[in-house]
Amino acid sequence: MPVTTVLFDLDGTLLPMDQDVFLKVYLGGLCKKLAPLGYDPKAVTDGIWKGTGAMVQNDGTRSNEEVFWQVFCGLLGEEARRDEPVFEDFYRNEFQSVAQVCGKQPAAKALIDGLKARGLRLVLATNPLFPAIATHSRVRWAGLEPTDFAHITTYENSSRCKPNPAYYQEILDKLGLRAEECVMVGNDAQEDGAAAKLGLPVFLLTDCLIDRTGDGAKFPHGGFAELENWLETL
Repeated sequence: MPVTTVLFDLDGTLLPMDQDVFLKVYLGGLCKKLAPLGYDPKAVTDGIWKGTGAMVQNDGTRSNEEVFWQVFCGLLGEEARRDEPVFEDFYRNEFQSVAQVCGKQPAAKALIDGLKARGLRLVLATNPLFPAIATHSRVRWAGLEPTDFAHITTYENSSRCKPNPAYYQEILDKLGLRAEECVMVGNDAQEDGAAAKLGLPVFLLTDCLIDRTGDGAKFPHGGFAELENWLETL
């Protein structure tokens, strides 16, 4: 079956970044935003991490959004959910300054434009730990538009996370796709490489490679030039 769809990771793939630096600046900005409302920065950070952990373990019975807020409010109180508009305002405004610690890869836009011109369907398979407002912002930081993609995974529309292979199955099911017509492009050998368990060919971009166990070498890998050559062979 010919390839019809290319799944792309975002952070470290289409959007170059040092994940540790990104998280430090992001969490610092969010804690500063919430401090005037009486939120303790350590409690906020702990709540974010525990909520994220719960989303990663989500069994698919609820959206990641529901799972996150249940855990976060369990730690910080039910009023936290009533303050959700403050979180949204943060993502709309202060969060935009976090783009300064991310890079820009012109080859990413050229590749996306070229694949669209060839009639391929593009999916943004970014780990759905953020709301859509934050994910769409990061897409734009990469020089792209949310409309470049047929589907973007966010915490509102997803009930699994990487590295669970069921995260990828959820995408296939929603779009009516078969694994053999899709490929996955990412930078994380474990999270993005999990797509291979469903039969998707995986390519790892090495500019911001994350490989916790040394498994990445088994996948085709390289920079954007090597990725383009790999896609041409499929």
